[in-house]
Amino acid sequence: MIETVTLFRPTGPEELKLVQASGFKRWPPRLPEQPIFYPVTNEAYAIEIARDWNVPASGAGFVTRFAVTKSFMDRFPVQTVGASHHTEWWVPAEDLEALNDQIVGSIEVIHEFRRSPT
Repeated sequence: MIETVTLFRPTGPEELKLVQASGFKRWPPRLPEQPIFYPVTNEAYAIEIARDWNVPASGAGFVTRFAVTKSFMDRFPVQTVGASHHTEWWVPAEDLEALNDQIVGSIEVIHEFRRSPT
């Protein structure tokens, strides 16, 4: 049996369209100004980012959940970037395709937030 780690990723509508185009199997390549892919370690932190950052920036925010083989994720130390629950992995952009190859199952959308109509 393959041991996995559950990752969460807050995302906006444009990135989610690209994930959907992959059949919910892969993350799109990073843009040149995005040297790191940073999935987070917990749902609460992903919700904060999707709701508080993605919605104001793009009108919608989504929280995704996906599993990656533990042996692959063990290569990347968990980083704390604020409060104690603000923890994430910093995966260099050049390792994103390898991460995609280690996804077990599908990328699921588990929360959706939208800007309130005015």
